Amino acid sequence: MERRWRIVWTLFASTAINYVNRQTLSVLAPVISKEFHLSHTDLSSIFGSFQFSYALMWLVGGFILDVAGTRLGLSVAVVWWSIVSIATSFANSAFSFGALRFLLGIGEGFNWPGASKAVAEFFPAGERSIAVAIFDSGSSVGGAIAALTIPWIALRFGWRSAFTFSGLLGFAWLGVWLAVYPRRKQTGQASASRQIYRDWPSILRRRESWAIVVGRSLTDPIWWFYVFWLPQYLSDTRGFSLKQIAAFAWIPFVAADLGNFAGGYISGALVKRGMPVMRARKVVCVVSCIPLLAGIPAVLTPSPFLCLSLICLALLGYASWSTMGLTLPSDLFPAEVVASVTGLSGFAAGLAGFGFTLLVGTLVDHFSYLPVFVLAALVPILATWSIVRLIPQHE
Repeated sequence: MERRWRIVWTLFASTAINYVNRQTLSVLAPVISKEFHLSHTDLSSIFGSFQFSYALMWLVGGFILDVAGTRLGLSVAVVWWSIVSIATSFANSAFSFGALRFLLGIGEGFNWPGASKAVAEFFPAGERSIAVAIFDSGSSVGGAIAALTIPWIALRFGWRSAFTFSGLLGFAWLGVWLAVYPRRKQTGQASASRQIYRDWPSILRRRESWAIVVGRSLTDPIWWFYVFWLPQYLSDTRGFSLKQIAAFAWIPFVAADLGNFAGGYISGALVKRGMPVMRARKVVCVVSCIPLLAGIPAVLTPSPFLCLSLICLALLGYASWSTMGLTLPSDLFPAEVVASVTGLSGFAAGLAGFGFTLLVGTLVDHFSYLPVFVLAALVPILATWSIVRLIPQHE
């Protein structure tokens, strides 16, 4: 296997581990909220603390990665988030959970800017969408692994052991990463830093930058909703026990995994058939909005299994759209600033997700899940409009 494919599959593994770490709390939320008497508003504050630091580190981390390099930056980030995950096993209050989630977001915010930068460095345009689909699909696989394994560990050894388990995974990954990713000469970092500072004004003046920022800001919160709230929703409204969550909550993540590869494969196939790159990306974004609408009948159906099936369809559409959103920076910008552009869009999307997560807690405590599902289905249409209108067709 060529080195670039070994790198992208190692990034797939880091993404999967990243999601096992963050999903551990979400999967255990029904148990922990009962033990510590947490309301939905309390949970939204805990989840939101992660999203706030996570958003900030997309921006700061993107710049750090462009200066320090992907190899070193991701190594430090994975060690950081693994230690924080293990420390969460000692949490005993809403405040301590929130503080540790904040620290977790600092480390995990490096993963996607670093992975996008690696794809820009090692892959040509025709292979980028499938490379992004590979590493981004780790989020779905990690979510599925968490849904399957974390309840079993919690039921057998206690919920605190589950956080220790998820934290140890990162240390196993580190050795593989250091062996696979080539060393880069570190000379010239100061000039690289100055160049990136000079590039920022031109980045901010480009319509394409704002298309990516707006597009991701209106789609990422939908993913956060399903990731953070699905186990709690199944417990609240569908009466699922922790065992039933383990049995069924992983299935939507498999659907999202299929969406990652479907979007990446279709986009790449269209490019290979001669369609301009930007047009191929836009076609996939437009088509992906259709299955996202399935979230509305999902919340309305009385059947829990039809509900899960429709959520699977919605997440398939989201993941296909997301693959395009993560590919666009490497299509539109030079490799030297891809992590910075990706970080800027992730920062904006993280802040939007933070606000949406707080809104979810308020809406659920005072109304129901219905308005949240409706918003999650309709807002991506505006995101697609921004991509179509603001990014020119020419290469």
